Amino acid sequence: MLPSHVFIIAGRVIRQLIRDRRTMAMIVVVPVVIMTLIGLSFPEEGVLDRIAPALLATLALFFSFLLTGVSFLRERSQGTMERLMASPLSRLDMIFGYLFGFFVFALTQTLIIVLFTIYVLKVNYYGDLWQIFVFQIVVIAAAVNLGIFLSTFARNEFQMVQFIPLIIVPQVFLCGVIWPVEQMPDYLQWLSAVLPLTYAVDGLRGIMLAGESLLDVGLELAVLVGFAVIISILAALTLRRGAAG
Repeated sequence: MLPSHVFIIAGRVIRQLIRDRRTMAMIVVVPVVIMTLIGLSFPEEGVLDRIAPALLATLALFFSFLLTGVSFLRERSQGTMERLMASPLSRLDMIFGYLFGFFVFALTQTLIIVLFTIYVLKVNYYGDLWQIFVFQIVVIAAAVNLGIFLSTFARNEFQMVQFIPLIIVPQVFLCGVIWPVEQMPDYLQWLSAVLPLTYAVDGLRGIMLAGESLLDVGLELAVLVGFAVIISILAALTLRRGAAG
């Protein structure tokens, strides 16, 4: 069982974000606007069905990473991290506290995207909806941890945003969203094999397009869980340097 102060940190993060009405509005409005534009861009029947799994995985990773990275950086810039570092809390406790706090909002945003895509854009799928949700939970857990980890290397929001073209955009090009991985040069296929978004896209495609179960995409799930665990440990190890700014 996790220590109670982990949930205290998470609760403080949640309350702070809820009080920020603009951020809350953006969490709800932005994914709806983007998915609406995407839906209108593919009027041909069946096209959106085929690309929906890749879109859901990519947007879950992108939004969760951006929300977590910028919010965690704000915690450091306001001096909250320094005060926590002076307390008896371990760095892993702080990482888990922030992870749960940011996870709530990342999950909310991801659920909005999934439900809007399925029920408003009328995307057809073959797997169970609850299994899509469970898989997406693992994806955003990995993305939240990645956002926390990389934010320790940024000193301001501009630097944090620069990680998007450095970390997120290459994954979009190499995970098979735009071009099949099998048709890429060998060295790009090897690089694709170590990117979390590759496994997120493959897993969701298996569930939504082939009707597979979570057991069938067990390899993809295991890789994403392993990635989240490793990144959370790295985030804890770099937290003191990051808190120092």
